[in-house]
Amino acid sequence: MDKSLEVKRDEAKKKAAQYENQVKILLNKQRDAERHARNHRLIVHGAIMEGVFPFTASMDGEAIKAFLIALSRLPGATEAAEKAQNAGDGE
Repeated sequence: MDKSLEVKRDEAKKKAAQYENQVKILLNKQRDAERHARNHRLIVHGAIMEGVFPFTASMDGEAIKAFLIALSRLPGATEAAEKAQNAGDGE
């Protein structure tokens, strides 16, 4: 093989490796941004929950889950949830 072709091949391999690393870096940044957005959303929702139901601050996860399940079974809960979801879709 011609030396200049070997050099070009090696340079192309090096550039390909650099692009692969750039893709990995960008994917990591995207995952970090998604994780940050999810964490922020969970914190905000938790704060709203405690604001509306202050007693939930002292409850563990299972107790809050049971409380929310009980609320979801009240008459009109399904309609209220659908209405809230539809209102949220308009944002």
